[in-house]
Order: sequence, then C-alpha cells, then structure tokens
Amino acid sequence: MIRHITGSLLLLLVFTAEATLAQMHVYQKKANARSEVIGRKGIVATSHPLATQVAIDILKLGGNAVDAAIAANAILALVEPVAAGLGGDLEALIWDAATAELYGLSAVGKSPAALTPEFLRKSKIKEILPAGMISVTVPGCVDGWQEMHKKFGKLSIEEILAPAISYANDGFPVTEAVAEFWQLEAQRLKDIPSFAEVFIPGGQLPAKGELFRNPSLANTFKRLSEAGLRDFYEGDIACDIVSHFKSNNGFLTSNDLELYHSQWVSPVSTNYRGFDIWALPPSNQGIILLGMMNIMKEKDIRSMGANSSELLHLFVESKKLVYEDRDKLLGDKDAMRVAPASILSEQSAKEKFMAIKTDKAGKSDPKGLAENDNTVYITVADRFGNMVSLVQNNYMGMGSGVVVPTLGFVFQNRAVAFLKDQNRPNSYNAAKKPVFTAIPGFVSKAGKPWLCFGITDGKMQIQGHAQVLIDMVDFELKLQKTADAGRFYHESSVLSGPQYTNESGWLILEKGFNYEIIRELMKKGHRIKFDVDAYGGFLGIMRDTINGVYYGAAESRFDGQVSGY
Repeated sequence: MIRHITGSLLLLLVFTAEATLAQMHVYQKKANARSEVIGRKGIVATSHPLATQVAIDILKLGGNAVDAAIAANAILALVEPVAAGLGGDLEALIWDAATAELYGLSAVGKSPAALTPEFLRKSKIKEILPAGMISVTVPGCVDGWQEMHKKFGKLSIEEILAPAISYANDGFPVTEAVAEFWQLEAQRLKDIPSFAEVFIPGGQLPAKGELFRNPSLANTFKRLSEAGLRDFYEGDIACDIVSHFKSNNGFLTSNDLELYHSQWVSPVSTNYRGFDIWALPPSNQGIILLGMMNIMKEKDIRSMGANSSELLHLFVESKKLVYEDRDKLLGDKDAMRVAPASILSEQSAKEKFMAIKTDKAGKSDPKGLAENDNTVYITVADRFGNMVSLVQNNYMGMGSGVVVPTLGFVFQNRAVAFLKDQNRPNSYNAAKKPVFTAIPGFVSKAGKPWLCFGITDGKMQIQGHAQVLIDMVDFELKLQKTADAGRFYHESSVLSGPQYTNESGWLILEKGFNYEIIRELMKKGHRIKFDVDAYGGFLGIMRDTINGVYYGAAESRFDGQVSGY
C-alpha cells in the first residue's frame, strides 16, 4: 500500500515537473520573442534610435511621412557618417494616400563630365580606386530632399533640419557599432586631405559613449535651411565644393552641380502569389530582385519547407542566373541595350527555371559589380496613410574620404560601382549613372499598401529582400519573426579563367541550419561556409487596414529602432 502511494506520488511529481518544464519552455519562448511595435497615428523605423526619435517628433509636430523621413536622414548623416551623408545618393518609393499612387524617386548622381575614359587612359589609370577624388560622383541626396519636400512636404525645411543642427552643435553619443566602423574607415581614409580634420579631431577617433560634435555640418544644415536646399548645387555651398575640388585636383565642377536634378520615375513591379512587389527602374538593381521572384514562383515554395535543402538550392541557383543578367545587362537606362521589361518577362523566368538542375549546383560567374558595404534605411508611415521607403548611403562606408572641412561631410565613392569591362552597360563613362545597389522595398496587395521594408547590409540587398518576401508570403511569418529569421547569403566565385567553370561560389549560412540539410546541399555541389549574425539590417512597417494600425519591426543584428504612437 505504501509502495503504491509512493509510486503514485512519484508519478504525480514527474507529471508535475514535466508540466512545469513545459510551461517554463513556453514562457521562455514568449520571453525571447520580441513583439512588433504598433502605432495608430504614426510609426518610424530607422537604423539609429536618435533618428527614429526625431522623426517621431516631426510627426507629432504636424509633419507627414516625407517630412519625417528627411529629418531622419539628416540625423543619420550626422550620427552614422560611416554609412550616410550629404555627399551620397538616395532613392525612395513613396505611397501618397491622397492620390492612392506609388511614386519613385531616383536621386543618384552622375560621374563628372571632365573625367572621361580618354583622360583615364592618358593618365594610365586602369581602375577607379575606392578612396580619393577619382571615385567621387555628383551627390544626389540633398536634391532628393528638395524634390520630396517640394512635392509632398508640409513643414518648412527650417523645422525639418532644426534637430540635426542642434545635435551637430551640441554633440551626440557615439554608439558601439558606429565607433567600430569609424575606426575601420579611418584606417582606410586617414591620409585623404581634410578627412582627419573633421572625423579624427585632435588625432583621436570617437569612442563608444563619447560626444562627437560636427560644427561644420551644423553650419551646412543651417545654410541649407536658410538659403534653400538647392544652395548645395547653385549657391555658397556649391562654391565651397568646387573650390575644394579644384585646389585638390578633383573633377567635380560647378556645371556638374548646377545641371544635376533628381528624377521622378515610374516604379516597376511583378506579382508574386497575389502580392505586387515594387522596385525602382534601372539604374537601380531592384528589377533583378523582381526577376528572381519570378523564377521562385515557378515552384510551390511552401511545400518545400522553410530552409529546406530544396528551397536553398532553388534560391541560390536562381540568384546565380539573375546576377549574371545584372552584370551583363544592367546600367544607366540610357546605356542599356535591352528593355527592362525583357528582364521581367515570363518567358525569361521560365527559361531560367528550366535551366536549373535539381541535383547539381551550377557554376557561378566571377564577382562583377562591387556591392556597397553599408547603407541606411528609413521607413515612415503617418496618420494620413502616407508611407515612405528610403535608402541612402555613401556607397562604401565613408565613401571616398574626400571632405570639404568647412562643410563637414564625406563625398561618396560611387564611381567604384562601374564595371571595369568597357563592353557592359555599366562600364565607366563621363556624365553617367552607375548601377545603384541599395533597394527600397515596397509591397502592395489589392491596390493598397501592405509593407515597406529594407535591409541595410549592402551585399544582402537582393538576396535579403527575396528571403523576407518568401518568409512573409510563402510561409506567412509575422513581421518580427521575419526580422529575426536565420539568413543565408550566396557569394559569387572570385575565380576567372578555365578553373572557374566548376566553381559554384560559397553559400554562407548563419547559425541554426539543420546539419542534414547542409549535407544534402554539399552533395549537390554547394560549398558551405558559416557565419554568425552577419546579414542584418532589416527594418519594416506593415499596414493593417482592418484595425487601422501599423506594425513595425527591427531585427536584433544591428542598432535599428522602431517607434510608434
């Protein structure tokens, strides 16, 4: 009898312990699952908390999504000079609730008119290096702000730039990630004239937590707010730029600046299982993302299973084919030899899909386009229903390192994005736009906005966007789950010549992938590398039309922040 009671009690204790452990496991899962931010009147997602907070303040002041996006971009130009700035370019997709229409803005500058291929040959310059005057193209960022504000802005430029002026004068605490990037970029650019004067003041790099002030940039913002944004291209700021370039054997002229104007362009799209995915036309590479999604929809992705070997194989092989198109066909729209529509044709997608071998990894083209290292992404939605998806960068980190000390910002090195091969649409020429690698993401459903999103890791633009779309559309992941999902990246072969024909490139996986799946991929000929939290930067805002709210998410791989009210 005692034994029976003891056994029953023991069994009860075991069941109770197992139930408690199960409850703890469920609680732990919930505790570790970050919730989405929900806003009714407005929501902002950027790569830096200060920029997000300033944008929210602009919305509360009565501004709209465009006002807030410009204000956030100005702050990022100050607090993340390792990725953004007035010397760079921007592109954006803007949903205007009043007209129920999606607008595209391309604010990408051209190469200097004086820097011709003939000059490069005579000077025996065989390639455009990523530092110094020769890598600089006309900055499009500030004129992009001008066009956005002129078409959609509500607040004055003075109100929009006031927070950036204040932070530049008073200083801001440098974050750990920015301090690390700053140190790396300083090693690359420290010998460029005037770089150290602004960004290594007193010979000391800013460390984590230290206040950094940029009074020269504060003065530039002040001049722009008083004289107008076109002062950058036609006024006193333009004179400072031209004078500095002339005295340092640079190539930008007053004519290059005066003639520059950003362009409103018609976005392009493809339908993916009932969702319209939008991108900017060339010279943006977003059209290559759309071409990749067209191949992926030839198969029932959901039946393959998330992160299965079958799905990863199809993804990587599709990527190889569309990247070959990118490097051979894409460029400044005036230099392209094929119509962009042909890249998006159903016939092209079907032919590429049929070319994929299900049991064998195909060869990978050697690296062509040099993809930028760092980007900032901004997305804003307001109480009026407007939504902005905006990317901005200096191309590679702190760009060329060229700084006009009285202005306080670096100039981009986007000329590095041109291909060396002179027989490609993206080969170098004077007064020409290079391919723009950063992609502002936008998805609509049944004619209504559904998702604004972007990824700040430059090399992950196409592949990261495609993974986000597959996670959300095919596997119906929630926004925050999508942000934190494990990612992978295919790196093209760096080989050339006869030995390259058997190279499939490298498939780089984050933690958490099943080893049986990895073995199956290796059997198909994929070469595998591993990395930890390497492919981050997702930010997104999703519209819930039923409840009349916005959902926002930022992933844990970087310092992005979402805030709503």
